[in-house]
Amino acid sequence: MSHRQIPPVILETKCDDLQLVGRGKVRDIYDLGESLLLVATDRISAFDVIIPDGIPGKGYVLTQLSAFWFSELWKRNDLIPHHLISTEVASFPEACRPYIDSLRGRTMLAKKAEPLPVECIVRGYISGSAWKEYRKQGTVCGQQLQTGLQESEQFPEPIFTPSTKVTDGHDENIPFTEMERLIGQDLAAKVKTASLTIYTRAAELALTQGIVIADTKFEFGIDPKTKQLMLIDEVLTPDSSRFWPKNDVVPGKSPPSFDKQFVRDYLDTTGWNHAPPAPNLPPEVIQQTSEKYLDILKRLAQHS
Repeated sequence: MSHRQIPPVILETKCDDLQLVGRGKVRDIYDLGESLLLVATDRISAFDVIIPDGIPGKGYVLTQLSAFWFSELWKRNDLIPHHLISTEVASFPEACRPYIDSLRGRTMLAKKAEPLPVECIVRGYISGSAWKEYRKQGTVCGQQLQTGLQESEQFPEPIFTPSTKVTDGHDENIPFTEMERLIGQDLAAKVKTASLTIYTRAAELALTQGIVIADTKFEFGIDPKTKQLMLIDEVLTPDSSRFWPKNDVVPGKSPPSFDKQFVRDYLDTTGWNHAPPAPNLPPEVIQQTSEKYLDILKRLAQHS
């Protein structure tokens, strides 16, 4: 997508004849009966607070990159199912037709699911909040780690660090034993294995394009019809992952990133206390964030 093709910023959709069931930090969700319409707006959040400004092209990037991963990683057909039905608006139900222009490029038609009450984070490298905790306590999300790790260093093996999932406020890291208590031991084990497997495959593929996936967040749900576990929501996007240029990853330094860490870093220079309301972003931060999102889509999914 060239900059000339970036669609107008949409902060909120208005599909009046469709049943709106919720607005998340980024997505507007409509119930179509047998399926859901997940519309990625251009809203951006940081520290679990929605920023007043939209990021041009962001909803497009989240949807197209998710579609790329759902297609690419499931070619071998040996992973748990995922929820995506289609991103092609021409195949959406008839009721969506009046809203095609606002839905195009930014919308997933998805299977319904009963979301699990946890977020599933896989960390391949130590960075961000994990690095801050490790410096203080030698742990990451409560897990004791080897001594001597440096910022941005790769873990010997990826680690799984679940957290709570809350609509308002901040998610909190929880030990795996708490995840087992919340959803049961067998399901927790399946979710952990699926998370690590998907991350590992994606990280290997990204490296072939010169990109390191430092960490990522997955969400899972249960198919109400089959009772099967499936991957839901977006997957491996700049909102849910930390992407670094492979050649710039040097232990002991924080590499540049193609994700919303750029926005977090800017906000931390403003003195904002991470409580609502969030401050506005300057035009140059909005533009650079948009460029980073579009750049990672091009590098990973549109490189050929």
